[in-house]
Amino acid sequence: MSRKFLPQLAFTGALTAAAAVAGSIATRAGLDDYDALDKPGFTPPSEVFPIAWTTLYADIAATTAHALAKARTERERRRIVGELVFNLGLNAGWSVAFFAGRRRWTATGVAVALTASSLSLVRQVGRQEPAAGWALAPYPAWCAFATALCASVAARND
Repeated sequence: MSRKFLPQLAFTGALTAAAAVAGSIATRAGLDDYDALDKPGFTPPSEVFPIAWTTLYADIAATTAHALAKARTERERRRIVGELVFNLGLNAGWSVAFFAGRRRWTATGVAVALTASSLSLVRQVGRQEPAAGWALAPYPAWCAFATALCASVAARND
């Protein structure tokens, strides 16, 4: 582990935690409504979501920290940080749209953008360290699944 990794992990961990907290606050605002929604058969049990998201947030923080520690130029570093901040903004924004705002179709659009952004983040991370890119690959896969789930919930309820 390089000496650069731990300061980068503190940075990416703080960004990721901020997005997680913002998303959690927005989620709590609409949980009662969520329980009453008509959901498709492929909806995971509610207990799966906090486990999945905690795991993914830890993965995002660790892999992007690794990429930042490996970045050779300030331009590469700014690109990774920009991708990460944009992605985490979309991530928290989805919770605001879906739960707090109860705007399911808007949330579906945000989920599409989040999936694309997650793929781009994987690409940026993978450019610096291919193994870290592969380690982050479950994130866009989960986002794609969440997009399909969100669209199905929107179609059934709006």
